[in-house]
Amino acid sequence: MGQSPQRQLMPHAFPERRQRKRNRRIQLHAVVSFSIALLVGIGALLSLPTVIAVDTRLAQAEPVKAPFPVTVDPVNELIVEDPEVEALLDNTHGTLAAASGLASSALAWLANLVASAPLYQQVAGSDLAFVDIKPGYREEEVAYAFGKQLGWNAKEQAAFLRQVNENAPVIEEGHFVPGTYVLSSAASPTYVQELLNDRFAKEIKARYSESNHEVLPIEDVLTIASMLERETRNPAEMRLISGIIWNRLWSGMNLQIDATLQYAKATKASSGSWWPKVVPDDKYIKSSYNTYKYKGLPPGPIANPSTAAVVAALNPKKTDCIFYFHDRKGEMHCTPTYKEHVAMLKKYYGRGK
Repeated sequence: MGQSPQRQLMPHAFPERRQRKRNRRIQLHAVVSFSIALLVGIGALLSLPTVIAVDTRLAQAEPVKAPFPVTVDPVNELIVEDPEVEALLDNTHGTLAAASGLASSALAWLANLVASAPLYQQVAGSDLAFVDIKPGYREEEVAYAFGKQLGWNAKEQAAFLRQVNENAPVIEEGHFVPGTYVLSSAASPTYVQELLNDRFAKEIKARYSESNHEVLPIEDVLTIASMLERETRNPAEMRLISGIIWNRLWSGMNLQIDATLQYAKATKASSGSWWPKVVPDDKYIKSSYNTYKYKGLPPGPIANPSTAAVVAALNPKKTDCIFYFHDRKGEMHCTPTYKEHVAMLKKYYGRGK
């Protein structure tokens, strides 16, 4: 009985000690919660091979991916719209995102977030590197991204490109699959080459049947997809521009894709931006990649496309449009005739082209 008042007064007698205990409990809960979230995040990273290429020592069993749907018929110059494929590709909130790898930006963000977390850095030390290859990168940008994380200087990056371009397994422009790569920070250029080749084999080549290849070579698909990737980031617009590109090819018209001028211009300059602004005089650049000057597809891909762009190249939207442009707000406009195209340009820019 005599001790009861003391027990009641103790919390008031030692407020700082009680508060410190409460703070420690809060901190402990925070650490535990963060650790669980971190482990879940890492688990998600390592179990989503659609977007993330992982060091073989960390890799888990990968599910078999469905073949790419194909609705373009180059032989008969037709786009055969399939209701089931249309439903699949129009479902941007579900199947399309999974089929075409649209979650890459979100997963890249997650990978970078996990890698930058102090607790993760303490646990992992310097053993792992996260390399983010964005859709539309040139091969030089891919080499730079790996070099930045693996400590390669400019000469070593150039040597890496020579190695992958000339030695088996050969990896050329268009074959570096975008996504987040998780690998040892001590990985050799040869290991990186094998990792990149493995991702292309699983993400692209394995999903493109031999019968499709006979009708439409995969190199042509990658070339079209690379142009789509540089022209827009919107998957729906990719399919529409794909339809326009096929229309131009079948009509014998020059493709007139500005991104090919950027590629030609930057390749000749070999310095500065890899995607310089296009000016009118660029249409006269002497390069086989100049699609204003030469008909047909350029000699090869101009960038490394996402799976979404590959899907769009194989499944163009049926359209009568031949001409298109983006206004200042980024909205796309397309027309069947050049006269209508000029009228639209005057409407949005006050002048024709």
